[in-house]
Amino acid sequence: MREGSDSGKPRLYSRLTVVRTERGLSRKELAERVGVHYQTIAYLERGEYSPSLVLALRIAEELDAPLPALFALTPFPPMVDQLYKEQS
Repeated sequence: MREGSDSGKPRLYSRLTVVRTERGLSRKELAERVGVHYQTIAYLERGEYSPSLVLALRIAEELDAPLPALFALTPFPPMVDQLYKEQS
């Protein structure tokens, strides 16, 4: 079993909130653009729902971000660690 798994299903980690806000979009705006209810975006951001592949690809396309930048099966490293590694 993968980390975070309690029902046999791997946990999906998300950076959707960060990327969505960087793009200046509200949950409602993103939801309208990808054809889902705004609560679906909230569930995705909180890790309470895993998107279908089609929905994940629509979101990535709408945010102009690679899919692995938005969703992963392992936790994302802290942003501060990534920023300081890039500057070193």
